[in-house]
Amino acid sequence: MKHSKPPFRKIIHVDMDAYYASVAQLDNPELRGKAVAVGGGGDRGVVSAASYEARKYGVKSAMSNVMAKQKCPHIIFVESDFARYKELSAQIREIFYEYTDLVEPLSLDEAYLDVTENKKGNPSANDIAREIRQRIYDETGLRASAGISINKFIAKVASDINKPNGQKTVHPEEVISFLEELPVHKFYGVGKVTAAKMYNLGIFVGNDLKQKTLEELVSLFGKSGAHYYNIVRGIHNSPVKPNRIRKSVGAERTFRENISSEVFMLEKLHDIADEIEKRMEKSKAKGKTITLKIKYSDFTQQTRSKTVQHFMYKKKDFFPIVKELLYQEKLKNSVRLLGISFGNLDTIKKDPVWVQLKFEF
Repeated sequence: MKHSKPPFRKIIHVDMDAYYASVAQLDNPELRGKAVAVGGGGDRGVVSAASYEARKYGVKSAMSNVMAKQKCPHIIFVESDFARYKELSAQIREIFYEYTDLVEPLSLDEAYLDVTENKKGNPSANDIAREIRQRIYDETGLRASAGISINKFIAKVASDINKPNGQKTVHPEEVISFLEELPVHKFYGVGKVTAAKMYNLGIFVGNDLKQKTLEELVSLFGKSGAHYYNIVRGIHNSPVKPNRIRKSVGAERTFRENISSEVFMLEKLHDIADEIEKRMEKSKAKGKTITLKIKYSDFTQQTRSKTVQHFMYKKKDFFPIVKELLYQEKLKNSVRLLGISFGNLDTIKKDPVWVQLKFEF
């Protein structure tokens, strides 16, 4: 009796484009389109991230500031803002969770999503990735790239192919040829030292690597040899491992023009509150702490919070608190961003249900 093979998994790797530098450009319009390096401008410092405009001159992360200035004399250095990076990262992950609970963050700016079964009932992982990228841009103003394939390894490699602001799908029938033609230095996990060693052995692309036996690769590269043997054959069975501990649910909006009227602010907050209610319902969450976030036109930021004794999630229950927080004290300047978030959550978690699906990328 023949046993049919289980369906392929549908894995998406989402990777934000030049995340730290893009956040700086988002928050300060004067930096948009300019060469930006994150990490401060002292001569003893190093670049932690660079905008694509700076990368054109050869500036990259871990490069000394002195070298960055030599390569790009007009580069602009900005300080890191990890509170802001975390804030936007949480907002982006909220988008992911609207599609699947199987989300594995790798860092603030990238994550794996298993959408084999997804909350939208969409059989096309490619379409889901495109929709998620558009949602990220619409809701944060930031761009993301994505890779889509049958496992995490290929999805991650693929996400780098059409950067920035693009995506690459490696269909099941394309996996082997894709890996055989892939330069070994583009294999995720193969660093400069390992790549140099492979070059010396005559291994330049995946097909060269494939000619080596398992024993040869283990002898040459230790435990990693078995990993290389498998991945070049499309074998990588590591599942997406969600480590989701939701601490808050929030939404915010940045305005094209600064707002000084509290009446207009209330109108915007009504829209944001509608979105919060939707997200709370989808998350099966209730909360006790409401926080109003205000970012002024001079980029200074303020938060005002209130905790109540009972859990809530309906707009009719929490919006009076939002209004109270807005009028709590006089605004010190015009406002460019408003946000509402729920903290102190009580969530109802559900285990994912697995079913076999016809695989369509």
